[in-house]
Amino acid sequence: MKYYIALIVLLLSINITLSQTPVEDQLGSWFTTSGTYTISNKMSFSNTLQSWHYKIADNFNFLFTSLAVNYRVSNKLTTSFAYGFMDIDSGFKKESAHTYENRLMEQISYKHKLAKLPIDHRFRVEQRFLNKPANNILLNRLRYRLGTKIKLNNALFIRLNNEFLVVVKTKDTDQFTENRAYAALGINIFKSANIQVGYLNRKIKGLDLHRLQLGLFYKIDLRKKNAIKQ
Repeated sequence: MKYYIALIVLLLSINITLSQTPVEDQLGSWFTTSGTYTISNKMSFSNTLQSWHYKIADNFNFLFTSLAVNYRVSNKLTTSFAYGFMDIDSGFKKESAHTYENRLMEQISYKHKLAKLPIDHRFRVEQRFLNKPANNILLNRLRYRLGTKIKLNNALFIRLNNEFLVVVKTKDTDQFTENRAYAALGINIFKSANIQVGYLNRKIKGLDLHRLQLGLFYKIDLRKKNAIKQ
């Protein structure tokens, strides 16, 4: 088990060295809550709410909300379609005009085991409709996330993932990439709910950002008990 943990941490390349620019010197925060509501053996809905800050619980940066419908193709494969609305403040030191975004997301999730280690993959395509103060633009973005969840005991687990994002170049937008590496300690507070406390390193446009992340994740089964068959 120690070998697997060391290997995944190495592959994720989590870098916690603080950089020199003012925005990089600040330890910011991401707060997340995400729920999944199962309505049949194949169908479920999920919602996510995130709040990003340039400092811990201070200096607002980004509000993310989304609602998704999910279809389970098999025990390993799930497809999703989602809509999201975002409020973005790009000003670090002072108030600036906000950008508002409408986002469409198409996603495939696949999970399997490598030896005894559970592995999950997430492929996502996004169409980002940005309403900027000066103009409106469309960004098309591709995302791939590789992750694992390592069980320590019945109450505790370690969550590790790394996500690579690329914006597709068009005549109106430049291509750029982003990488998000995440490591957290998870606590199962109920059978279908957990809290994760962790660190996220975000590399984008030459910046190396450091974020403390606190998340609540839960699942609610809305199926009739006598109709549930696995």
